[in-house]
Amino acid sequence: MPDVLPDDPKFGRAVPCKCKRAELEKKRNDNLVKLSQLGALQSQTFATFAPSGIGLPPDKARNLALAFETAQRFAEQPEGWLMLRGGYGCGKTHLAAAIANLQLERGRRVMFINTPDLLDHLRGTYRPGSAVSYDERFEEIRNTPLLILDDLGSQNQSDWAQEKLYQIFNYRYNARLPTVVTTNEDLDSVEPRVRSRLSDLTFVKMVSIIAPDFRRGGLYHEDSDLSTLHLHSDKTFETFNLRSNELLKNEAGNLKRAFDLLYQFGEEPNGWIVLTGQAYGNGKTHLAAAAANNIAKRGGRALFVVVPDLLDYLRATFSPGTSARLDKRFNEVKMAPLLILDDLGTESATAWAREKLYQLFNYRYNAKLPTIITTATPLEEIDPRLASRFYGTFCTLFMIEAPTYRGGSKRKVTRRK
Repeated sequence: MPDVLPDDPKFGRAVPCKCKRAELEKKRNDNLVKLSQLGALQSQTFATFAPSGIGLPPDKARNLALAFETAQRFAEQPEGWLMLRGGYGCGKTHLAAAIANLQLERGRRVMFINTPDLLDHLRGTYRPGSAVSYDERFEEIRNTPLLILDDLGSQNQSDWAQEKLYQIFNYRYNARLPTVVTTNEDLDSVEPRVRSRLSDLTFVKMVSIIAPDFRRGGLYHEDSDLSTLHLHSDKTFETFNLRSNELLKNEAGNLKRAFDLLYQFGEEPNGWIVLTGQAYGNGKTHLAAAAANNIAKRGGRALFVVVPDLLDYLRATFSPGTSARLDKRFNEVKMAPLLILDDLGTESATAWAREKLYQLFNYRYNAKLPTIITTATPLEEIDPRLASRFYGTFCTLFMIEAPTYRGGSKRKVTRRK
């Protein structure tokens, strides 16, 4: 019994002695290690991670290095939540395992587990003869000092599974317990109650990794079949006609400013550029393609797609017998290092199309991924949720005032008498 006064809550209660406490702590640690799946991942450390990738273009190398540095800082001082998002084989599980291995090396308690396996451990307690009760196992998981959940979204989406995950996330969120989550999924596809916890950017650090699959050597071997950039190989800055002999002075100056803006973007892609102008054939597509070609020439990767074609590609994944999956196809577009969306506003404005475009815009805007959008549609006619992303310091909205290119000499101005 502890030697305390009668009004102390511990008065009259048995507590383990110091030697027993150490034994119980070791038992808890052993249970966590047994539940964890770090056996095959013991070599996954920060020292064995390639923070610049393998043969990556500069933008992807910088992104991967930032993810590495963020994970390393978290491992040194686990506070809040860290969410690592990215495609298959991009390195997120390695970074999560490196966090766990560093914590274990320093003698701290941590559980690293694949999400479906965590739920299987809970289901296993219902079996007759289970060595541990459900309540014990559940408390063990949700109270572990550092929980690392790998591959959130790959679990069976049953009501029971969603309820258990919500209970774990909600408890750890309220208790402010350090947690790491890795996922291939878009946040919009996560169960709404869990998503609301993961969306708290004051508590959750979200990192999107755009590097390709390390298991393929980290290199892009071919362009996406979605991209039609190869059809615009002739559209370069060198072949762009500034139309100085055709345009009025203010129009020529405006077109030169558009040229300079896209040229600079092609040298160092950053933020969003939205090229507007109600005239077709006034240079919007040429300048967007020129920036993409400039980046591709230096070894970067750009996905150039006309918006109605993009939506057709996504709809095609619903066709019987297709091998393409909507989530993988959509992720390919959302996470493209540079995305050029040509001719926004000409698509069929169905509710499904609007929702997909909003998800795409919202993800790339939050992830700060370089994007060029061209449109001849007046902004007031574009879905307000999409147009809202065009205003702000992250996006440059530029209207090209030049009319449709027809060639020839400068137009004459007819003056009224």
